[in-house]
Amino acid sequence: MLDICWLCVILAGSAVYLLTQFIRFIFADADLTLLWAARFGNSPESKLRGKVVWITGASSGIGEELSYQLAALGARLVLSARRENELERVKRTCLERFSLKDEDILVLPLDLLDRGSHQEKTAAALKHFGDIDVLINNGGRTQRSLCTEADVDVYQALMELNYLGTVSITKQVLPHMIRRGSGIIATISSVAGFVGVPLATGYAASKHAVQGFFNSLRTELTDYPNITISTICPGPVISSIVQNAFTEELSKPVATAGDQTHKMSTERCVQLTLVGLANRVKEMWIAEQPFLLFCYLWQYIPTLAWYLTNILGKKRVQNFKAGLDADSAYFSKPKVKTT
Repeated sequence: MLDICWLCVILAGSAVYLLTQFIRFIFADADLTLLWAARFGNSPESKLRGKVVWITGASSGIGEELSYQLAALGARLVLSARRENELERVKRTCLERFSLKDEDILVLPLDLLDRGSHQEKTAAALKHFGDIDVLINNGGRTQRSLCTEADVDVYQALMELNYLGTVSITKQVLPHMIRRGSGIIATISSVAGFVGVPLATGYAASKHAVQGFFNSLRTELTDYPNITISTICPGPVISSIVQNAFTEELSKPVATAGDQTHKMSTERCVQLTLVGLANRVKEMWIAEQPFLLFCYLWQYIPTLAWYLTNILGKKRVQNFKAGLDADSAYFSKPKVKTT
């Protein structure tokens, strides 16, 4: 009789635990490993203060917010992108808001497509600071066009920028980290790096390539346990990336980016990213529901994931054709905005 009572207690406790975890997952905005690190792991300030962090794509969006949050932590920054005037704006904001000196922030204009300049740019960063502790590969562009309507040139541009540009910078910084035996190479990929995403066939392909490269590189570096290869996979995040997306033609801009307010805030995405870097998390899924659920389904139940993705993918295309943001109104009838 006593054994039965204990069994009931164990079963009841297990049920409560599972229910609690289920409720937590409903409101989660990152994978469970990352959320655990956020609650019980190292704080970003304890691990990133004073570190030299090179951020590509630092002139807007996630890269700009990374600059601000890292400056707040006391990190020293190398800010890179094509638009030098925007980089100077970000630097001024960092200096005005946070306790950094002018020499703590190096503005280093960089074109990821100009791979011949990457060695020189890396040497300039090393000359200024002496070390590069963290490289954050954030530069890149997304896509908003159907495969049947997109020029092949768009696919080539996405691979050249998102994949080869990232690989090129990484190959310049990695030997330095190998010589010193430590460092972090973090890359902002996307949920599209391991799932199928309509309207972004070329973008998803470039991010799949990025993840294949870094997953393989991570294994090559097992003799260097203090070098961390970290891949960050955000879902929909408020950012200027949609405004700058490739369309069906290289020179054709996005007609309208649509309302972005339904997406995860850039601040929260970056906050979680820095927690992951402070705790050397190798892969992070940062997304609100239902996108986080799809990450787990694609990983563990791909057949069900395909079924649900086809349903929501159809909705995504409908949103796009209706002139809305592709990721809006998944569960309601889209209404075209009028002006």
